[in-house]
Amino acid sequence: MSLFAMGFLLVILQPSSGQFPRACANTHSLLRKECCPPWDGDGSPCGELSRRGSCQNILLSQAPPGPQFPFSGVDDREDWPSVFYNRTCKCEGNFMGFNCGECKFGFSGRNCAERRLRIRRNIFQLTTTEKDKFLAYLNLAKNTLSLDYVIATGTYSQMNNGSKPMFRNINVYDLFVWMHYYASRDTLLGGSNVWRDVDFAHEAPGFLPWHRAFLLIWEREIQKITGDENFTVPYWDWRDAEDCVVCTDEYMGGRHPTNPNLLSPASFFSSWQVICTRSEEYNSQQALCSATSEGPILRNPGNNDKSRTPRLPSSAEVEFCLSLTNYESGSMDKMANYSFRNTLEGFADPQTGISNISQSGLHNALHIYMNGSMSQVQGSANDPVFVIHHAFVDSIFERWLRRHRPLLEVYPAANAPIGHNRENYMVPFIPLYRNGEFFKPSRELGYDYEYLQEPAESFHDFLIPYLEQARQIWPWLVGAAVIGGIITALLTGLILAYWKKRTGTSSEIQPLLTESEDYNNISYQSSF
Repeated sequence: MSLFAMGFLLVILQPSSGQFPRACANTHSLLRKECCPPWDGDGSPCGELSRRGSCQNILLSQAPPGPQFPFSGVDDREDWPSVFYNRTCKCEGNFMGFNCGECKFGFSGRNCAERRLRIRRNIFQLTTTEKDKFLAYLNLAKNTLSLDYVIATGTYSQMNNGSKPMFRNINVYDLFVWMHYYASRDTLLGGSNVWRDVDFAHEAPGFLPWHRAFLLIWEREIQKITGDENFTVPYWDWRDAEDCVVCTDEYMGGRHPTNPNLLSPASFFSSWQVICTRSEEYNSQQALCSATSEGPILRNPGNNDKSRTPRLPSSAEVEFCLSLTNYESGSMDKMANYSFRNTLEGFADPQTGISNISQSGLHNALHIYMNGSMSQVQGSANDPVFVIHHAFVDSIFERWLRRHRPLLEVYPAANAPIGHNRENYMVPFIPLYRNGEFFKPSRELGYDYEYLQEPAESFHDFLIPYLEQARQIWPWLVGAAVIGGIITALLTGLILAYWKKRTGTSSEIQPLLTESEDYNNISYQSSF
């Protein structure tokens, strides 16, 4: 059966997570500012009759953003999604989805009561059949219309505040390319003016949680259009790689024999068309990307600017990054020092943790190294290498979470760049997810990584967070011990003096221990 035929037969798709639900992309919903579609199971909004959820007002975070974005009321993404909707479905229990028709990540079953754990695997550990199936799924997504979601082709103002909807259809793969573009695009200020120093998915604390949610949503969408509930996105472990080992026709597409900037015609990725790559054109027209085709995928790995990215990241750089104890620091943007997030994202030196935006490390290094569609932020998801790269980046995030065991409060609650505070909703997802909801171990979200599945963590990894806490409080412990010793000495002296005075010169001085068996039964325990 052809991929197109498979796509045609998939008429029973369940709701997914993405941008604008098709059921809410109309004048009625926009003017009412309400997106509470009915659940097919009982026909009631949000499945309310089945106690799945109900239509409720959106509660926006009141925590102040940082100073990086000096505007208010000029960007549809501010206080997402309140410009478009202020009422959406609030799902109960383990239900999820824009109409509460799905299960939360990590749950399955008719009533979403069954826990499920899926394993993401190294792409080179897949069998030939598994690898070919993954590639076929990608191509199917590129050729399957999203039945549940559409994209906006104009701003809310251009839609005349909702009375003139501007939406269009899009295939499943490009839906996610468009979402990545929309979250990272520049702010249109009118005329020919734009504000470039804004990004709702990068350069700030939300970078890792946002891409974690993005991959989970993408993964689930593939599961739906294929009917393969066990599908997981594989990862590419690029540590110490000497070149792009996935850039072959067997995997993600080799190099074109005569044009090094294109993919080999032997790979079906060579026929893919990219979208959302012409940011300057959109800015000059004060327009959004409309997802029209803009040419083939470009990729010329290794022929990048070596002064910026001399090589692919090393294992030692990853290990140094993992040793950083602070998730975020300072300005909480690309200038942050000793920040695990900023170092993993690639704006800080992976050997020192000091911000250096003239260099690109770790995550950013891969994008620059690919030297093509992957190297431009807004359109980088066009290249399918994007998903296997970000799956590995997410695994490094997971290793840090397991090693340092941070509380949710470690994620900044306020003063992060716009859209990145803990309680901000992530742009442009509907249903709504807060940044803090994905600052948790992957197993709580229903997935794990093959190479992290040890029977038990090493004793060294187990001790790391406690040793770090001990290091931080060591001066207090020493001080407390000294003071405690002084007080103990004074009390002991007073007690002995009192006892001597009371007993006088009597030879019947009582020993501290009267029976030898008492001595043998004593156990010394530390309260530390």
